[in-house]
Amino acid sequence: MPSFHPEPPFTHGQADRTAVLLCNLGTPDEPTAPAVRRYLAQFLGDHRVVEIPKLLWMPILHGIILRTRPAKSAAKYASIWTPEGSPLAHWTAKQATLLRGWLGEAGHAVLVRHAMRYGNPSIASQLDALKAEGATRILILPLYPQYSATTTASVFDAVYTWAAATRNVPELRFVNHYHDAPGYIDALARTIETHWKHHGQPDQLVMSFHGVPERTLHLGDPYHCEARKTGRLLAERLGLREERYRITFQSRFGKAKWLEPYTQPTIEALGKAGTRRVDVVCPGFTSDCLETLEEINMEVREAFLHAGGKEFHYIPCLNDNHHWITALSRVAQQHLAGWPTEAPTAAALADARSHALAGGAPAGVCPVAH
Repeated sequence: MPSFHPEPPFTHGQADRTAVLLCNLGTPDEPTAPAVRRYLAQFLGDHRVVEIPKLLWMPILHGIILRTRPAKSAAKYASIWTPEGSPLAHWTAKQATLLRGWLGEAGHAVLVRHAMRYGNPSIASQLDALKAEGATRILILPLYPQYSATTTASVFDAVYTWAAATRNVPELRFVNHYHDAPGYIDALARTIETHWKHHGQPDQLVMSFHGVPERTLHLGDPYHCEARKTGRLLAERLGLREERYRITFQSRFGKAKWLEPYTQPTIEALGKAGTRRVDVVCPGFTSDCLETLEEINMEVREAFLHAGGKEFHYIPCLNDNHHWITALSRVAQQHLAGWPTEAPTAAALADARSHALAGGAPAGVCPVAH
């Protein structure tokens, strides 16, 4: 017999709610080696992230990587940790709060929570919480504008796994991507324009996206194409000629060939060629995190200056930018279309309860809805 999670109790007259679950990659709970080890075990143990047979990969992961990498990574996390904790966790939670408020002002009484694919709060725990709050319709909205099997599809996997262990599965919808959504492109452009208004323009703008193994492109993953389209649309929106910007890929892991050109070698080459100022923006990251604050703003900055560059500007991620929250709300509303999002009146709930009781439903709390 299959085992299912217990269902939350149901009371007749309780409102059926519509919900949005924002999903991000995740972060360690704290910048320590044990916390990073737990996080990396989840992250690098995902077959979507590392497509190597488990019989080959698990001994490498647990026998080598999880013994050597956590301490080094913990030091990097410590360098970007804030009084609020992890920047990615802070900004993701704030985005959920702001999205809830924006949708509420637009007349949508929807529940909004956030979850992490790896670490806390987990996708399963937040789906359980939404069900307990009465959600019978849930929109899964990954905070990845560009689709990739390594990120977006992994979020979907986690939702499917939860659903497979749930008896009363709510209606589910999934946002696949929004890499070319006009509001998203405009929010990126406005962030860059605001920086340039205060600091002037660079000789080169580098748009750095997270990399993935090149073989995934040849196997049908659209990430490379979607990232390049985002970059092209952003350049057009900013009015940049082709010689004024570069699209690169960062965060390579392992020895396999990843999408090129790589960010750090590209920026080092610019410094050696006499480029005085480089600005870097990371359009695929909607919240600042280790890859933007440490890898780009520390490591790549140092590499550029060491190569002869004079000025390096890192332009922050979208974070809580109100243009971004507006764009995110438009994506949510587009995918919520057709679902009821208005708050039911007390009279309507009382009427539903009386009809249920008249039909023979028990008066108290029920294990399931009738």
